Amino acid sequence: MSEQRVRIGFVGFGEVGSLLASVMQQNGADVAAWDLVTDKVKVTLLPPEELAARCDWIFSTVTTEAALDVARSFAPRLRQGQVYVDFNSTSPATKLAIAEVIATTPAGFAEAVILGAVGAEGARARILTGGPRGRDTAELLCRYGLNAHFFSEQTGQASRFKMLRSVFSKGAEALLLEMLAAAHRAGFAEELFRDLSDFMTANPFERVAANWIRTHPLACHRRYHELRQVNETLRELGLTPVMSLATEAFFDRTRVLAGDQPPARDSWQQAVAWLEERLGRT
Repeated sequence: MSEQRVRIGFVGFGEVGSLLASVMQQNGADVAAWDLVTDKVKVTLLPPEELAARCDWIFSTVTTEAALDVARSFAPRLRQGQVYVDFNSTSPATKLAIAEVIATTPAGFAEAVILGAVGAEGARARILTGGPRGRDTAELLCRYGLNAHFFSEQTGQASRFKMLRSVFSKGAEALLLEMLAAAHRAGFAEELFRDLSDFMTANPFERVAANWIRTHPLACHRRYHELRQVNETLRELGLTPVMSLATEAFFDRTRVLAGDQPPARDSWQQAVAWLEERLGRT
């Protein structure tokens, strides 16, 4: 007798939901979905009450701002033996609020976060899971062709990891665009993009990043004054610095914390610990 296929219901069927559903369906999962935009759904389409009644796992892949409301709307429909998995990119506080909603139902809860970009990486995109049913969720996702890893039984930790990772990924995106918009106005965007790409390709990110961080406490004074010149250059081009002004402010804060005798640090970990200690608690 063949094993019964796991039934998975997707609430929201945008880029994330459609990719996950496609991979899991190809690997044997029984997939259905509900979405407000019905013409983009390429799997079995069910209304919310039927989706909840039919499926063993409910995956919420809606928009960030809708995640909590969707959990509240589905909560009355959930039953014993189901697992509600929130995949949305929310803060840890929002993830905990969603978990509290699901805790009022007979169903279990897990959080899942996707690191990187599913549009670029597809099924290779790394997924972290957490919460009371996080381990089970990671096993399920891996069984059906996805790259999932259990992170923490504490709800919100996987989300916190992603949010802090996004400080870099979203910040780097904005910095690149600010730089390239200025370079486009100056007439050499292609050359600058190629120069930076060649540098990052030739030098491992781990080594470059570690050097930037390790030398930050000692070099923050010099780099702060360089940033002031950078922002002057942007203004000369008729552009208002946004990211670069924030970077100037960051270096200014460090040089104040460092004082007249900034310390040398032997590792990036020591530099981070030094800065974190001086930032204090709020």
